[in-house]
Amino acid sequence: MPNTWATSGVDLHLDLDPGGTRVRASLEAALRDAMRTGRLRPGTRLPSSRALAADLGIARNTVADAYGQLVAEAWLDSRHGAGTWVAERSAPPTPVAVQMRAEAGRVHYDLRPGVPDLSSFPRTPWLAAARRALAAASRDAFGYGDLRGLLELREALASYLSRARGVVVSADRIVVCSGFAHGLELMCDVLRAGGGRTIAAEAFGHTRLRRVVEARGLDATTVPVDLGGAVAEEIGAADAVLLTPAHQFPIGVPLAPERRRRVVEWASRTGHLIIEDDYDGEFRYDRQSVGALQALAPEHVVYGGTASKSLAPGLRLGWLVVPAHLTDAVVAAKHDSGSLTSSSLDQLTLAEFITSGAYDRHVRRVRIAYRRRRDRLVAALRQRVPRVRVTGISAGLHALVDLDGQPEDEVIARAAQHGLVINGLNSFAVDGRAHRSALVVGLRHPAGARLHHRTGSLVCGPRRHRGHVRSDRTMSRCC
Repeated sequence: MPNTWATSGVDLHLDLDPGGTRVRASLEAALRDAMRTGRLRPGTRLPSSRALAADLGIARNTVADAYGQLVAEAWLDSRHGAGTWVAERSAPPTPVAVQMRAEAGRVHYDLRPGVPDLSSFPRTPWLAAARRALAAASRDAFGYGDLRGLLELREALASYLSRARGVVVSADRIVVCSGFAHGLELMCDVLRAGGGRTIAAEAFGHTRLRRVVEARGLDATTVPVDLGGAVAEEIGAADAVLLTPAHQFPIGVPLAPERRRRVVEWASRTGHLIIEDDYDGEFRYDRQSVGALQALAPEHVVYGGTASKSLAPGLRLGWLVVPAHLTDAVVAAKHDSGSLTSSSLDQLTLAEFITSGAYDRHVRRVRIAYRRRRDRLVAALRQRVPRVRVTGISAGLHALVDLDGQPEDEVIARAAQHGLVINGLNSFAVDGRAHRSALVVGLRHPAGARLHHRTGSLVCGPRRHRGHVRSDRTMSRCC
């Protein structure tokens, strides 16, 4: 029968499957429907997982997991000690989102980071790999299979990661997941089950990952970041630390060698974990990429990778390389969370794509394209606005543009007027205050002349640098 509960004085009717085996999925769907239709309005505080579980007669962990999934999808917001509430969608949290909606129909380029050039997805080679994989697949490959993922993919990943990223790995230590955020959820569950309470995360990064940590019942503390990457001495008493050592996001620097040693010494001394997010490790342009931190301490580092940047986020394929003593715990967490393995067809195709050499060829091709875009951005800014510079190493799918003290919000507003959607560094600061004025420019768009002019113009404030000759209309309108 349907269940009814009240929250903050608001009665809400939830239709759950009374005898179904997928209670969590049913609860998620009911809550999502209530928020989508407006029956649960933004800002509405939800009951605790314990209270809701008692009201509905289901397990508390089921409610906690459902909350966590909806937080990860941005339907809910959560903060440890403050509860869970419906996320604000009518008033987006970032200035960029406001400008996107205000400038609907006028957006020419979306320069936000985090998404690759989707037009570069290798459709023809991918389709060829899928055909070969299907032709060779056994019937067992289409069953429920090993929760770690298909053996074909894990073996292909083990070979590639060892060769290209220096990871110490074997197929039995790889767990396939549906992206890095999903892998982080599993690690949070493992840490919490083992008595862990805190994960330290870099002061700059994707705020979504911090929300994932807090939604899984852990505290998220902050590790300062400077030009040497995360300050290892400031990790404190955390049970684990989440790092982007090859290319700090979004500052764009590698973790300094001495700090790499110190963080590994910290993990070895305390027995705690390092979670390595190697989100764009293949994309170093001026030299060979820094190898994975995991190779320095394979039993203390959980290595996380994803196809979201190298191929496309829509594949929903990521992987964890876990210490041997944690493999069973991670698999158990995946089972308990109700997360099934990713699509067998996609796993088989990626395995074939890697083993055939098509993945390496694709990475080399797009690496050249992204390097050219970054180089052209640097050249355009140097020519038009010499005081503004691109900082960080020559790597990755984004660039950090230091604004030389110009107000970040004003520059973002001017960008919107010229059809550019862009993020400021404040968007990625834990406290929302970067103490530094900069733009985080995604390189997903081809670097054509129009984009150069628009990018150059957005950092020119009114009545500044009148001595510069600007022949293009976009720059004259701005400056």
